[in-house]
Amino acid sequence: MIALRHITKTFTRKHGGSIDVLREVDLQVAAGVFASVSGASGSGKSTLLLIAGSLLRPDRGQVSIGDQDFTGLDPDRRSALRAATFGFVFQRFHLLPYLTVRENVLAATVARPLDRAAAESRIGDLLGRFGLAHRADHLPAELSVGEMQRVALARALVNRPKVLLADEPTGSLDPENAEIVIRCFAEFAADGGTVLLATHDPALATRAGVSLSLRDGRLHSGR
Repeated sequence: MIALRHITKTFTRKHGGSIDVLREVDLQVAAGVFASVSGASGSGKSTLLLIAGSLLRPDRGQVSIGDQDFTGLDPDRRSALRAATFGFVFQRFHLLPYLTVRENVLAATVARPLDRAAAESRIGDLLGRFGLAHRADHLPAELSVGEMQRVALARALVNRPKVLLADEPTGSLDPENAEIVIRCFAEFAADGGTVLLATHDPALATRAGVSLSLRDGRLHSGR
């Protein structure tokens, strides 16, 4: 289970003043649950996911996975646990343009002590699952948008994470590829994983088992 307790984050405006993006946010998502957080652009959804994944530190509050508090860890320990715990999927894919599809997925295993042969086998399985086996040696520039997002999904799953965090993962996709992504999240949760998805699309939010909304820096029930 991922738990955020009393999370507060304030940003300073460029021309003076500040804005409270998150205000005493409490969120718990159990293992086996697919949860969505919807809200308008600029509502703080991305900030919430970055804090949940320990990529951004809150001003106040605590982030825990099970009984492990991520908030007070030193950077090296936090980085190691992040690699072992989370898979990240973003709208912009963040693929390395000079690496092939296979190499992009393999790069995600660097932070984990995985046997190379086991990693290659796992990558082969994932590329086959997402219909990318024939694209394994292609560069990102040679892929469609939908294929790039499927590569990003394979990269997120290669380390067998406990939690998937997804920020607008279908925003650039056609309906067919969007359905592949959402079905993957649902299957991941059904297998006991935890999914936290941020989206501005109300229709997409309703596909999750738990739907929340973020307004004025606070979470509200989405249904």
